[in-house]
Amino acid sequence: MTSLPIIDAHQHFWDLERNYLPWLCDEPMIPFRYGDYSRIRRNYLPEDYRRDTANHRVVGSVFIETEWDPRTPVEETRWVHELAEREGLPSVMVAQARLDQPNVEEVLEAHCTYPRVRGIRHKPRAASSPTEVEPGAPGSMGDPTWRRGFARLAAHGLSFDLQSPWWHFHEAADLAATYPDTQIIINHTGLPADRSEAGLRGWREAMSAVARQPNVAVKISGIGFPDSPWTVELNRRVVLETIDCFGVERCMFASNFPVDSLVASFATLFDGFMTITESLGETERLKLFHDNAVRLYRMDIPLESA
Repeated sequence: MTSLPIIDAHQHFWDLERNYLPWLCDEPMIPFRYGDYSRIRRNYLPEDYRRDTANHRVVGSVFIETEWDPRTPVEETRWVHELAEREGLPSVMVAQARLDQPNVEEVLEAHCTYPRVRGIRHKPRAASSPTEVEPGAPGSMGDPTWRRGFARLAAHGLSFDLQSPWWHFHEAADLAATYPDTQIIINHTGLPADRSEAGLRGWREAMSAVARQPNVAVKISGIGFPDSPWTVELNRRVVLETIDCFGVERCMFASNFPVDSLVASFATLFDGFMTITESLGETERLKLFHDNAVRLYRMDIPLESA
């Protein structure tokens, strides 16, 4: 077992025998960035996660909403709390709330009655490529209705997990500047799927721009490819350039399990992150693997580098 303590800053559980998650339960399957995801259309619970992480010292985790039935988002929060009380995982959670819906305030208030809730995720509408961005499109970060819902987060002390491709980060930078009291945490490294020089240049420029806002952090995860092994060589540049843009203080490593089990084992991911960061000092690595997640998600776990 590795000795470095890990807070997995982004992972999921689901019980498809009890709960309705449309993308995992319905036919046909939806288009997905990793291609065929039929292998994860099964229950994934703490016993499965502990088996996958057995050779690593995972001391806590952040559960991220799973696109549960949007008609009953607070039921996912209730279920996660029951699971955590019984199993000891997850440590905290990010819940679902549709920010552009009329009942958003009611949903936020209900989520906040549960002690493990730290933030909200609602994937804003996104264009399929940089050339197709429509400023202010309904459901996007520029949509006034969506932003009114986002504006309610600070009053509840909630952070926001942002999953969006990098070509929307000009909107994200404006959002962060307009609402400086809300912590924004970018999911999956800004989704740098295009690894051509032009694609990486666009991604790097977008990451640098949004990183200028001090209330934005990032999770380094979700950087696999369908039908291609996850390797240090393939992902080193993305990992190190993300850290260069945001600094060690605002980056976290995460597994995105079980979703990223489609492209790599937990050991492949975290051993890869350890290899890529082996030139950093112990204090810096503790921040990346543990302390930043504790701080940004306000977890009741001691900091290791203190």
